[in-house]
Amino acid sequence: MWCLKNFFEKKIAIKEPEISVPISEIVPELENDIEDIYEKVYNNMLTVILDNGHGENTPGKRSPVWDDGSQLFEYEFNRDIVLRIYQQLFELNIPCIILVPELNDISLTERCKRVNKIYDETEKKCFLFSIHANAGGGTGWECHIYSEKTKSKDYATILAQEAKNEFGTEWKVRQPLPNQLYWVSNFQIIRDSKCPAVLTENFFMDKEEDCRFIMSEEGRDRIAKIHVETIKKIIS
Repeated sequence: MWCLKNFFEKKIAIKEPEISVPISEIVPELENDIEDIYEKVYNNMLTVILDNGHGENTPGKRSPVWDDGSQLFEYEFNRDIVLRIYQQLFELNIPCIILVPELNDISLTERCKRVNKIYDETEKKCFLFSIHANAGGGTGWECHIYSEKTKSKDYATILAQEAKNEFGTEWKVRQPLPNQLYWVSNFQIIRDSKCPAVLTENFFMDKEEDCRFIMSEEGRDRIAKIHVETIKKIIS
């Protein structure tokens, strides 16, 4: 599968803070286990596709500069969360693909093409989580799907419940209706992907309290955790 090979052959380079290491050093066993991952993909296991939206060159996708000079760049946040999820899934022997190994902004059309190629190559045995930070003056966590007629609805419900369990006493888990934990939205990445797809908005980078939480190790670990716990329940 080209996406797997593409990712394994690339280097992950994340800025703010500066990190540049081969993926084989992040997950030392990876290069020796590529064939095992291929075998899992083709032995009817669901493959998880992780989309780290936006790039270092995407205009506007950043927090304000706070009084202490700190600032969050969404491309770095998204990639960091995706990498944390990926590392945990690898340890759990769950097939997983990082959709965008590049640092630059890959168009939504191209990202959807990549998703749909994986969907075809895995014979429809995959699903997508698209990771983002929110903006617009609100606070809290939320998730989105495009259609309630697919498994996206079930996956989003599990994920939002994990978020409520993890964050509910401290943070707002945003929902459109009391009995509906997800938003139905027309985002291209979830609309044009053939597989079940959920987009997560992980707190507001333009709200200082939210932003400081998602800049922290604790916040990032907990955000990765709810995605991993959801994936474990979907796969089981």
